[in-house]
Amino acid sequence: MYEAYWGLSRAPFQNVPNPTFFCPIPAHGEILEKLVYVVQYGKGGALLTGEIGCGKSTLSRVFLSQLEEEKYDVGLVINPSFPAEELLYEIARQLDVSPQAPHRPTLFRSLTDRLVANDQAGRATVLVMDEAHTIRDQAVFEDLRMLLNFQFNDRYLLSVIFLGLPELKESIAQHRSLDQRLPIRLNLTPLNEAETAFYIGFRLKKAGAERRIFTGEAIKSIHQEAGGIPRSINNLCDLCLFEGWRRRVREVDPSLVKVATAFT
Repeated sequence: MYEAYWGLSRAPFQNVPNPTFFCPIPAHGEILEKLVYVVQYGKGGALLTGEIGCGKSTLSRVFLSQLEEEKYDVGLVINPSFPAEELLYEIARQLDVSPQAPHRPTLFRSLTDRLVANDQAGRATVLVMDEAHTIRDQAVFEDLRMLLNFQFNDRYLLSVIFLGLPELKESIAQHRSLDQRLPIRLNLTPLNEAETAFYIGFRLKKAGAERRIFTGEAIKSIHQEAGGIPRSINNLCDLCLFEGWRRRVREVDPSLVKVATAFT
């Protein structure tokens, strides 16, 4: 709707986990490197936490996009709130495992066979559990611990990456044996003001911007209103572009940010 008016090729602030719009903020790059380290060296797993909208899902999709298909067998579970047996079946499905029956013993045998087969073929198996704070059935954590029991030459045959809100740390801490198998703990924090400015500029350039669209003062206002949360920044910037198009302004300034904020 507003793209042509601003000289953009596409909407720059969509709230979907799109690796194309991943902004290379140094702290996020460091997290990516550590996640790759975990799976490359078979370290068992990692825990990535952060408040709502901080970019955990986007970061995980970028991480997955960096894993070469011939070297990694990857499963992504985006809703792990199922009862344990159903979730175990979903994990099997994500790893393209087809058990003869959807029952716990059969599922475990099928999954462990897959882990061993992947290892023998020189492929690492990676499981990403998004929204892991929604896990309610505590048996899920025990099932994942059991899958992490399989090791060869001090290397885990499965790497599990947990993503969730900060309270996930407490949930996993209650399962000491699983907790000990997650050597890497990472936390996504809100962007500071300089990072917010870089983030907005980066996404605009990715969308084809060739001139300044947001004034410096507007970016400061957006950072204050959004609290440095990428999802909130996206929402507010998108509304600013829409309102700016509707009012036919040349730049987004603090007064327009104030108008857009009223809709959030």
